[in-house]
Amino acid sequence: MPTRSAAQLREEAAREYDAFLATCPARQLLDRISDKWVTLIVTALADGPQRYSELSRKIAGVSQKMLTQTLRSLERDGLVVRSVTPSVPVRVDYELTALGLTLMPLIGQIKSWAECHMPEVNTARSAYDDVSASA
Repeated sequence: MPTRSAAQLREEAAREYDAFLATCPARQLLDRISDKWVTLIVTALADGPQRYSELSRKIAGVSQKMLTQTLRSLERDGLVVRSVTPSVPVRVDYELTALGLTLMPLIGQIKSWAECHMPEVNTARSAYDDVSASA
């Protein structure tokens, strides 16, 4: 059996990931990063470290439960780091890791695209609803 370099092993492992397969770990990651709360939290953290309460105020409509769950999952995936500063009261900050920062340009572009193209989407939705209603 021939010896393979670390680079060759990484390349082989990368080829094993196919997000179209239900069991692929990359699919789970795609599920995570395509979540609306993830998109909003990552873009909110692009400005630098923020406290939980700052994120909660900035992201309208997110429940305490969803914000907590999403931050924990992002921390688990290595995209966000949680820093605790002992004080009274305890200060907890969240910020993007180096890995999370690599995701930011992509998510930022998706957010910008959605904000820019909403009028066209609304027009398409209205046209679709009009056709559906008359059918």
